[in-house]
Amino acid sequence: MSTAARCADEMSSTDCPEAPIEPVAAHALVVLIAVPTVEAGAADEGAVELARLLRANGHHAVVVSNGGRLEPSLAASGAETIRVDVASRSPLAILHNAFVLKRVIAQRRCTIVHALARAPAWSALIAARMAGVPFVTTWYNGFREQNVFKRFYNGVMARGERVIAVSDQIADAIAARYRGASGRIVVVPSRIDFAAFDPALVTPQRIAAVRSGWDIGAETRAIVVIGRILRRKGHHVVVRAARHLKELGLRDFTFVFVGEDEGRSSYAGELWDLVVATQTSDVIRIVGPPDDVPAAYSAATAIVSPAIQLEGSERSVLEAMAMARPVITSDLSAGSETVLAPPGVAEDRMTGLTFKSGDDRELAAALIRLLSAPDSVRLAVGRRGRERVVAQFATDEGATQMLALYRELTRLRA
Repeated sequence: MSTAARCADEMSSTDCPEAPIEPVAAHALVVLIAVPTVEAGAADEGAVELARLLRANGHHAVVVSNGGRLEPSLAASGAETIRVDVASRSPLAILHNAFVLKRVIAQRRCTIVHALARAPAWSALIAARMAGVPFVTTWYNGFREQNVFKRFYNGVMARGERVIAVSDQIADAIAARYRGASGRIVVVPSRIDFAAFDPALVTPQRIAAVRSGWDIGAETRAIVVIGRILRRKGHHVVVRAARHLKELGLRDFTFVFVGEDEGRSSYAGELWDLVVATQTSDVIRIVGPPDDVPAAYSAATAIVSPAIQLEGSERSVLEAMAMARPVITSDLSAGSETVLAPPGVAEDRMTGLTFKSGDDRELAAALIRLLSAPDSVRLAVGRRGRERVVAQFATDEGATQMLALYRELTRLRA
């Protein structure tokens, strides 16, 4: 662990030695990125994406998080990582972290503070205001607002001097909820590494290794659900759909839930109780995040994203399409501008299928439709999907837009 990581919890103490600071060119941006963890999920991967973008353009990222398995990727991108428990929702912890972040901003001469989630955003907002530097947020999904307290808590993400949405769908939701933010909302789509997510580069041996780890035979069709084990991701909808498929007599299929269980709620236990109650344990596998993500996509007959809460354009959906896999998504997990599905388009243009969020019978019907189609049809759907995401996300427009946004804010504060 770096000196910065070891000392993060003691930053307010004068006994903590100063961490070595990498020299940064006078004209370069230094962006403090605040994210709960760098483990798995859109915000976590978004932090890595931002760090790579900054390094590639001569700038520097300082990533403050509670740590996680993506730290080596951050180190490879040239980012400095500092461990602070910014995932905590405790008001006292948030206030304490604000002063820790203020000191980081001063020591590293940060020019922008960019928060990727709510808990760290509260600390980052306070720190940015105290330090007098611009504050930016990114929304990767639409948060639930069950009551006035939840709305207030979520509202920090609309307080950025620029509020970044990863899709038009998310941008519209922010504008509808927080009318005062409408003039500050900017749509910057997620970037996909098409060099890594290229189906032509995945060997049969890599696919076989993944399927072996899942304990799935060569003749079994793997239907993969990628995403953290969270209620809003909708895994329970898939379990109920699996029961319908069994009742209809469908054979030789297995659902593979590939994702992190954060253990912060009872959902994982409830999910397994549902698996037992629906007698679907023979067709459900719950596994951790894959070591070889491209091969995991290639090992799948189809990818399902059953989100029951607004997700915008999920990274896993875009990556699956980049790997030329057919996708089935709920109407809340991907925008219609990305997943082209009947009846919105003719079947010879479709890049996947969609179903109404939470409707397990409609999901089961979509799965039967896709699984009963000839291999040639599924291959054509996958090929069109890759062509579509390459056309939409392979350009550097998003990177250029992000850097221009940072530059604009620093000029306004100069």
